[in-house]
Amino acid sequence: MIHNSIKIRNIAIIAHVDHGKTTLVDALLRQSNTHMNKEMAGREFIMDSNDIERERGITIFSKNASVQYKDIKINIIDTPGHADFGGEVERVLKMADGCLLLVDAKEGPMPQTRFVLKKALIMGLRIIVVINKIDKPGARPDYALNKTFDLFVELGANDKTLDFPIIYASAKLGKAGFEADLKKMEDISPIFETIIKKVPAPAGDKNLPLQMLITTISADDFKGRIATGVVYNGTLKTGQEIMHINRKGQMEKFRLVSLMTFTGLERVDTKEVAAGDIAAISGIPEITIGETIADVQNPKALPVLDIEEPTVKMTFCVNDSPLAGKEGEYSTSRQIRERLMKELESDMALRVEDEGNIGWTVSGRGELHLSILIERMRREGFEFQVSRPQAIIKIIDGKKMTPFERVFVETPEEYSGAVIQKLGKRNGEMQEMRMEGGIAYLEFVVPTRGLFGYRNEFLTDTKGLGIMNSIYLEHREDPNNWREREQGSLVSHENGPTNLYGLLIAQNRGTLFFGPAVPVYKGQVVGQHARSGDLSVNVCKAKQLSNMRSKGDGSMEHFNTPHEMNLEAALEYIGDDELVEVTPKNIRIRKKVLDKLEARRKELGMIT
Repeated sequence: MIHNSIKIRNIAIIAHVDHGKTTLVDALLRQSNTHMNKEMAGREFIMDSNDIERERGITIFSKNASVQYKDIKINIIDTPGHADFGGEVERVLKMADGCLLLVDAKEGPMPQTRFVLKKALIMGLRIIVVINKIDKPGARPDYALNKTFDLFVELGANDKTLDFPIIYASAKLGKAGFEADLKKMEDISPIFETIIKKVPAPAGDKNLPLQMLITTISADDFKGRIATGVVYNGTLKTGQEIMHINRKGQMEKFRLVSLMTFTGLERVDTKEVAAGDIAAISGIPEITIGETIADVQNPKALPVLDIEEPTVKMTFCVNDSPLAGKEGEYSTSRQIRERLMKELESDMALRVEDEGNIGWTVSGRGELHLSILIERMRREGFEFQVSRPQAIIKIIDGKKMTPFERVFVETPEEYSGAVIQKLGKRNGEMQEMRMEGGIAYLEFVVPTRGLFGYRNEFLTDTKGLGIMNSIYLEHREDPNNWREREQGSLVSHENGPTNLYGLLIAQNRGTLFFGPAVPVYKGQVVGQHARSGDLSVNVCKAKQLSNMRSKGDGSMEHFNTPHEMNLEAALEYIGDDELVEVTPKNIRIRKKVLDKLEARRKELGMIT
């Protein structure tokens, strides 16, 4: 029996990066007069609570909020738009009964929209299309709507799903309506009205035995591990005895320490949560994502969540450079291991394998997925080293299979030739090409490995005007004709601070990564060589002073601005024999073997 008298709606918001998802949630929260604390009320993007999210302007972690509209509670789940955070998307959609699909009125649906929409259609969720940013110069709502309809057809939507409700909105102005005319819009309420009318109430029954699926885990200093999920059936009460069913089907009894629900953006203690609502519980130390909380008398497990396999891996290891331990708070193997294991609790798409003395193999859904983890760890005070990203190879029927991605490129027409040439060299196959208003829209199928290190090149080739998005397609046979990096590295051959005199000599050999007075060590990569092969340079060299005047003392040679490497650029640059040293203060590139001569001698048995 379905109790549709439940006055709750659970809705996820799905969209491509930068299509206004977080801004829309902000408008919904503000216009429903949701209570917010002072810090949140003064913030521009309430839902992007993480520093990295606010800096990059993207959503990485899904979040829950709830608003009260009339007499109905609407639980809103904000999802990431990047395919790299697909693990996050897949599990949070389990909590929803409907979706708001946000599409930019100028750009139309984009690659990541396809990824998340495909998941929503498989789950049979009711979808409401919101054409956002209609106030944007060059907005073309009809084009965006037609492209969205084509996307639904392409993904195999049935007739009922194709008859989706359409709302036009400007989330930035906090307005929405059923026509693409800003003058006729007053506020955001058409979105609320459509959610209540079109999204079904949760199909749960509070009279059945308790069943709750855990979709998110977070930590609390006082309450321990907090598990969030939707109550499918039954009722949860504070202090109640429950049965925890883990992924292997093993059962264990626990008593709930606390029970919380969402009001606005805050978790609020409550005495009871009935079927259909989203709850957060604590008191179960070993609980992880995808497991079930069930009734003690009649425990029934819900299906365990399946997540797509990772496609990229890296080795994390303890920092053993000459500058180790000077800049980070946590640098021991025990601390790094504990932090990686803690991440596994909340990130379903991550895998960590212990490799003994070598370190840990960490696998994820893409370069961005792993680089965000590295960035978060360094901001928390960790110091460690990582190897070059590698595509995860599978052996299927005796053949080497590598992950391939579908790549979508948008670039001014005059730069399209360079993009086609470079992706062709990286084993990319062009699937489609069309020109519209001086912009080239290209679609390729490229091996994941072929995309490593390409993003910076792409931005240079398109003068920063190109947009590139990729999404995992499938595993295919490895092309096996890979070219290695064409240029070598400039490697420091002594320890000490860099000196302008030494840098001026070295800059004729390639592009430097540092200016003067920066501490470097022997074996550290200080720049990119203009030719193939590595070159040892002395960037610490100082001019020998004497009382003799030398020719040209009065004129100064020009020192070129160094190309400073951030984390993404360093990960894209390094070769197989190099590592990125990550500390809270610096990103350095180094050779795995710092002293090649000494390593060669050891190999030959000349020194023990």
